[in-house]
Amino acid sequence: MSHSVSTRREFVRSAIALAALPAAAPYFFSARSARAEEAAKNDRPGVGLIGAGGRGMDVAQWAAKFGDIVSVCDVDLRQAEKAKTALGGKAEVCQDYRRLLDRKDVDVVINGTPDHWHTAINIAACRAGKDVYAEKPLTLTIAEGKLLCKVVKDTSRIVQVGTMQRSIAEFQTAVELVRNGRIGKLRQVWVALPYYTTTGGPFPSQPVPKELDWDLYQGQAPLHDYCPQRTLGNFRWWYEYAGGIITDWGNHHVDIAHWGMDCDLTGPTSVEARALFPNPKGPEYYNTPDRFFSRMVYPNGVEVLYFSSINERARYGDVGEHQATSPAEIEQLFGKDVPEEIKSYDRNGILFLGEKGKVFVNRGGVHGKAVDELKDNPLPADAWRVYPSSDHMANFFDCVKTRKSPCTPVEVEHRTVSACHLTNISIRLGRKLAWDPVKEEIVGDDEANAWQTRGQRAGYLIPA
Repeated sequence: MSHSVSTRREFVRSAIALAALPAAAPYFFSARSARAEEAAKNDRPGVGLIGAGGRGMDVAQWAAKFGDIVSVCDVDLRQAEKAKTALGGKAEVCQDYRRLLDRKDVDVVINGTPDHWHTAINIAACRAGKDVYAEKPLTLTIAEGKLLCKVVKDTSRIVQVGTMQRSIAEFQTAVELVRNGRIGKLRQVWVALPYYTTTGGPFPSQPVPKELDWDLYQGQAPLHDYCPQRTLGNFRWWYEYAGGIITDWGNHHVDIAHWGMDCDLTGPTSVEARALFPNPKGPEYYNTPDRFFSRMVYPNGVEVLYFSSINERARYGDVGEHQATSPAEIEQLFGKDVPEEIKSYDRNGILFLGEKGKVFVNRGGVHGKAVDELKDNPLPADAWRVYPSSDHMANFFDCVKTRKSPCTPVEVEHRTVSACHLTNISIRLGRKLAWDPVKEEIVGDDEANAWQTRGQRAGYLIPA
């Protein structure tokens, strides 16, 4: 299935029109004088969901505690109808996100689309005067992040990125201990992800379901024949639509590393990464790596070792069996100058190593001598503290009302995912990169610098 030429022209005209929109106050607030009586009865923002797959649905159900779901959009109408039913059965269903953004009763957008649609929809929503809860990873490319940061600033929108670990107490405790010197001067951080296998394929082409707009789904990405493995949870294993585990789960854990390192608004100065790809090359196979190692050095001298824990095996989506990692592959992946423990690591999380101790944190808890000592030696009243948030969605809706910055703003999360993107670029090019975090440029390597962006298909260009 494909759009007609006229539909594509309409898309471009719509994008240009959105780009020309001035910054505006959200309808939720600007229209209160016109509907004061209604607002007094039901002072809840109208919420529109774009991308009604598994994660989009989860986030929308969370958002429904704070606002009313009035519209559900998905390129697959089966997903949209399923979500409508699960969300109370009252929302309008549509297939084109622009129709949702045109609604005056949509104040807040939940963006649960695949990664290659994140930026286009986030920008369009901001320019349409909507606030956005944007699922991670924030962008498909570094260039998209730069553009999005500018648009959010220009439009004064509230955009909360779904890196919700910043609203979880264990991660907050770890970061406060590190930032307040409880493990001494920080030297190194290990960021460990599970080994999510991406073994899969060959996947045969199949007829496009009548309910799916396959051309719209592919958006800016190159055209490919349809197979169901390119959609829903499996999209993240295709480089056309995502960055694999390195940007997906990695966006969460690298974010906590940056937070603890006090590097929220900077980035590495060098990145050197390697990876193992489990499948043959070809459009019928998943094409992101499932085991990787990245060494990054930051302006403050802290070294980050970012890698797959090859002995913590996890599965997500329609994948095959984990492959064994041979001694030769382990040596190829990690090299000879990393701690032996890393080569056989069996957990995911963030390990902060300082001159006087270490702190480890993941979703299972926070551990270390500095943690144990907190009971008898709490942080003083004048200690540095994290942004207070115990509920990521509640923080977002509070910021929609107050217009204060949320706990995971785009300018911070752009820097987080940029480190992940640089890891992928180093892997794809097979060489070390020098990065200027002030200019946000790869130094002395024009070919690598060109990878800050990707080609965009005609009719789906993201408007500058």
